[in-house]
Amino acid sequence: MSTGLAIGLIVVALVVGILLGTVTYYAVLKKSFGKTLNQAQKTLEDAKAQAETLKKEALIEAKEESLKLKKQSDDEIRERRAEVQRLENRVVQREEALDRKEESLDKKLATADELKAQIEKGKQDLVNREKELDKKAEGINKELERVSGLTQAEAKKQLVASIEDDARKEAGVIVRDIENEAREEGEKKAKEIITLAIQRCATDHTAEVTVTAVPLPNDEMKGRIIGREGRNIRAIETATGVDLIVDDTPEAVILSSFDPIRREVARLTLEKLITDGRIHPARVEDIVEKVKKDIEKTIKEAGENAAFEAGIFNLHPELIKILGRLKYRTSYGQNVLKHSLETSYLAGLLAGELGADVAVAKRGGLLHDIGKALDFEMEGTHVSIGVDVAKKYKESPEVIHCIEAHHGGVEYKSIEAMLVQVADAISSARPGARRESLDAYVKRLEKLEEIANSFKGVQTSYAIQAGREIRIAVKPEEVDDAGMIVLAKDIAKKIEAELEYPGQIKVNIIRETRAVATAT
Repeated sequence: MSTGLAIGLIVVALVVGILLGTVTYYAVLKKSFGKTLNQAQKTLEDAKAQAETLKKEALIEAKEESLKLKKQSDDEIRERRAEVQRLENRVVQREEALDRKEESLDKKLATADELKAQIEKGKQDLVNREKELDKKAEGINKELERVSGLTQAEAKKQLVASIEDDARKEAGVIVRDIENEAREEGEKKAKEIITLAIQRCATDHTAEVTVTAVPLPNDEMKGRIIGREGRNIRAIETATGVDLIVDDTPEAVILSSFDPIRREVARLTLEKLITDGRIHPARVEDIVEKVKKDIEKTIKEAGENAAFEAGIFNLHPELIKILGRLKYRTSYGQNVLKHSLETSYLAGLLAGELGADVAVAKRGGLLHDIGKALDFEMEGTHVSIGVDVAKKYKESPEVIHCIEAHHGGVEYKSIEAMLVQVADAISSARPGARRESLDAYVKRLEKLEEIANSFKGVQTSYAIQAGREIRIAVKPEEVDDAGMIVLAKDIAKKIEAELEYPGQIKVNIIRETRAVATAT
């Protein structure tokens, strides 16, 4: 009984507890819901107030923007109206100007019509006048033919001949005056430039001569050079490629070869053998090899020194060696390497004075005769060989043209090429630079006088100044003062075409008229 009661009380207590918890929960929930509802209402009211504020602000901004756009449109309309007004004013002004031009043109057309009528009238008057003059001229011609006994064609021929003769004389006088003036000014300027260039060219002017005779201490040395059954001389000739001539010349042997380097190798070999005293084939071969190495070294040093002296530092190594070979090459007794250096100096100085390319002029001057180092080994002129060598070692087209044109074989395309040719002539033509054989010298003088005597009106001629000037006496009755100028030019052109000579030749014509009377 008691257990059942306890269980019942427990169940009642549980039911009462659940009821109380539920009531309490609903009370708390209601209180929380009321609070949340109040907050939501407050938030809604705040949002409505903020929305109202934003709406008012938006309306204000819209009104302001509309007012601004209205103002801008009003300004644009005013500007467009002003622009239209200006255009209308310009159109009106142009119309007025066109009206004025039209009136002016009408007046000019009227004036032109009047002038045209006057011109037509004048033409007719001229035609009538011309007919009258023709009639008068015909009568005058007939009268002149009757009086002079000449036809009109004969009279014209005499008149043309007279006018032509007078024109020739006047032209000759004008040409003489112009040439004299140009010559004076040109010579003055040219002398200044060339004098300055030569003054600054401080080179050694000693002309080297290729040695072909080797001196001996005594005539007994000839036998030792020949050797038993000629074995020593054969060994020397075979090793050097040079012919040894042992003749009756006292205490000397002669070396004969077209190649100057071979001749130099033979000369040095022979001198070393003579100094050493041991002359036999094995010794000859050893010395020849040593001398060749020394010569190659000397050639390279000579080329490097020449390039350094000329101020050129980027030559191809093989081109430097070929340049050094010119140390043993001569032309008319003038050392070609020194001549090339002189040409380089002078061409560079002249280019500097004239504002041309100094580097191209100096390089072209140094290499202009490079073909002479190989003309004993290759076929062709030294100019063509030099051009081929320069192309092979990638020289510039400007330098190649200087080499190609330095003897006038092609047309000059640059001032540097002309300056190299001038510098070459200066170096070759200076006194003592070159020598030539007596026979060639005499033949050149005879040919020079022969060319001068071949012209009509020449009485006699004399080559003077070692062939650098020719004086020509003309017949005064056949050549007048004006004709002397033409004759001098013709003789100079023929000399240039038919004669080879170093430097320049001056043609000097003399005309003299004498009157002799005797008083008794």
